[in-house]
Amino acid sequence: MYTISISRRAQKELSRLRHEAYERIRDTIRSLAQNPRPPNCRKLSGREGWRIRVGDYRVVYRIDDKEKAIAVLHADHRRSVYRRT
Repeated sequence: MYTISISRRAQKELSRLRHEAYERIRDTIRSLAQNPRPPNCRKLSGREGWRIRVGDYRVVYRIDDKEKAIAVLHADHRRSVYRRT
């Protein structure tokens, strides 16, 4: 079981989402604690991290296998999630 932390930026992004989208993304993030690399996740190219698709939204996160920890970096619409550093 992995522990999950959510960055301040990701918290702000989540707070701006519609209720339905927020619930779907919340459930997806929670499921990462059991399986940090589900079948539909992808390793990012050009920067560190992984991403998982939730409809038109993306969750970008980092996995620390040694510490059994997941850090959620971004959770936003696909058109804007990759523009941020």
